[in-house]
Amino acid sequence: MDALINSFLLVFAGEMGDKTQLLALVLTARFRKPWVILAGVFVATLLNHALASWAGGLAASFVDPEVLKWTLAGLFFAFAVWLLIPDKEEELKTVSKYGAFLTTVIAFFLAEMGDKTQLATIALGARYSNTAIVTLGTTLGMLASNALAIFLGDRLLKRIPMKWIRGFASLLFVAFGIAILVSF
Repeated sequence: MDALINSFLLVFAGEMGDKTQLLALVLTARFRKPWVILAGVFVATLLNHALASWAGGLAASFVDPEVLKWTLAGLFFAFAVWLLIPDKEEELKTVSKYGAFLTTVIAFFLAEMGDKTQLATIALGARYSNTAIVTLGTTLGMLASNALAIFLGDRLLKRIPMKWIRGFASLLFVAFGIAILVSF
């Protein structure tokens, strides 16, 4: 249960203000099909995070536990800093010749490659032995975060400053890094 909850919370918080959340907002504005966009986010995230979680689990089987502990904690501390750096909107180029669903799947899958939530999923896959639960948690976290952008994006950003959201998410990653050092 820890793997599911922690995976959900870290990706949900880490995704706030991320380029893929902004991408969800852009795609929704462009296509005006929020449920189709959300379905595309689900498929892309499930594929991307299943691969990432599996890679993390595989890496954990080859790395000494003490080295893994310090590496994972360091990664989460680095993610905490990375979260404080806003994404650039010019990175959000999309092609719409494939329709809303396929455009979302392709754009999200590619946007997640090397993104902090994908790297966090690799680290979570290395931390927990159940990659299916990690994939489920990170996928649900991504869906929940992007659903906010898809359905409430404009209204939410008018009420809560993005730097507060990034700050909270950063603190969550620091807390998780500390928890790894304490409990691993």
